[in-house]
Amino acid sequence: MAGRRPRHLEVLLSTEPRVSETRQSGSTQPLPKLALRERPGRWLDGYDPEDQHQWETQGQAIARTNLKWSIFAEFLGFAVWQLWAVVVVFLPRAGYAFTDSQLFWLISMPSLIGATLRVPYTFMVGRFGGRNWTVVSALLLLIPSIGLALAVTVPSTPFWVMLLIAATAGFGGGNFASSMANITYFYPAREKGYALGLNAAGGNLGAGIAQLVVPLVITLGGAGALNLPLAGWFWVPLILLAAWGAKTCMHNISDAKGDVAGSLAAVKEPHFWIVSLLYVGTFGSFIGFSGVFPKLIADTFPEFATFSVGAAALSLAFMGPIIGSLARPYGGKLADRFGGARMTAWSFTGMAFFALAVVLTLPLRNFWLFLVLFLALFICSGIGNGATYRMIPSIYRIRALLRGAGTDRDDVNVEQSNEGRRVSSARRASAALGLISAVGAYGGFAIPQVLSASKAATGQYDIAFCGFVGFYILALAITWACYLRPGTAMAAEHI
Repeated sequence: MAGRRPRHLEVLLSTEPRVSETRQSGSTQPLPKLALRERPGRWLDGYDPEDQHQWETQGQAIARTNLKWSIFAEFLGFAVWQLWAVVVVFLPRAGYAFTDSQLFWLISMPSLIGATLRVPYTFMVGRFGGRNWTVVSALLLLIPSIGLALAVTVPSTPFWVMLLIAATAGFGGGNFASSMANITYFYPAREKGYALGLNAAGGNLGAGIAQLVVPLVITLGGAGALNLPLAGWFWVPLILLAAWGAKTCMHNISDAKGDVAGSLAAVKEPHFWIVSLLYVGTFGSFIGFSGVFPKLIADTFPEFATFSVGAAALSLAFMGPIIGSLARPYGGKLADRFGGARMTAWSFTGMAFFALAVVLTLPLRNFWLFLVLFLALFICSGIGNGATYRMIPSIYRIRALLRGAGTDRDDVNVEQSNEGRRVSSARRASAALGLISAVGAYGGFAIPQVLSASKAATGQYDIAFCGFVGFYILALAITWACYLRPGTAMAAEHI
């Protein structure tokens, strides 16, 4: 029957030991506890969020403080990551004679570099400490911010210089991986999902806030005229504040170690690549559409590119990434209730429908209909972000159980004890979370490039959106075949 789990999996699930216990000679003994203490450099020894007494008396306050500053730093990372998505719309008006293809490269290059940096950033917390790396990663944001401010001072700045500075904005994209890796060490398993959801959503909001704030800043700061350098200078004091807050308020955890072996094991798992493809469709669509939305509006409905509010200019493009960011936590909650795979499938269904609707309704030349359809597309991508991410730990847990039951013959290096399997699946899942976020972010590079190719070939974006519809349908079919198909272990466990 479709809703019934295989017998061997049912037995394994019922016999798993508790993480806080070890088995020795047939008896159960608790693991020894270490006293919590703080060393110079704000290093914490003996921090254990699973220790209920420590959590209630000290750990919860420590975790909340670190989460607040982590969200702020990651928020700025996303804002800097998306700066060029806003600035390129104003470059022609400021006298820069760049082609459409060059403008799309300025939009997509930060996503390409940011996605690539997420891989090494995943290991930086274990190498340098979460507090130390947050300080460093925040200060690195000064490079793209000040670089942009200097580059847009004169229209004679060559394109290759602009592209190089846009590439440094990728530092902001890498922050997500290290921030998520750091916060996971501070919270117990029962609260980890909520904390990571807040951390991710707070960071994602940076994309929308940048698109809201930058047009206001560069026009108000120029008394109604364009003052493009302010798009970079505005973030400098906030970046310095984030670095100061991380240095004075955050902590390093001694037990937080980078897991290279776990990462290699995670990548060898076939489901790693399946979920990565799905995450390209959900998060890749979110960050990709966030980057191109201002230009799409400017190209398709130039009269609605900005609205005058006194001396300031306001673009409605910010609504897309903000509403998509706010939808992400709800995607996680819905996944908890109905299953991550089911919500991922529904999100791809919605994305395919609304992307197709954009294509079919463009000839109507109705901006408000275009805006509503795109906002719905952002909501579906945000829900898909939370739902797909929610699937990862469950998938690795089930795969570990199946290997232990002898049903997976691809992995010969399998731990023999139930506790060993649990540790292995947790390590693999933890590593996979960061690495899959890196692969998914490449969608932020692909979407602008596909749109650019469509515009260059036909003068329109229709072909690109038809391609997106086809990809979403393919992703929907993969989700069903791998995680919802009746009679499979994944479907039985409501992954």
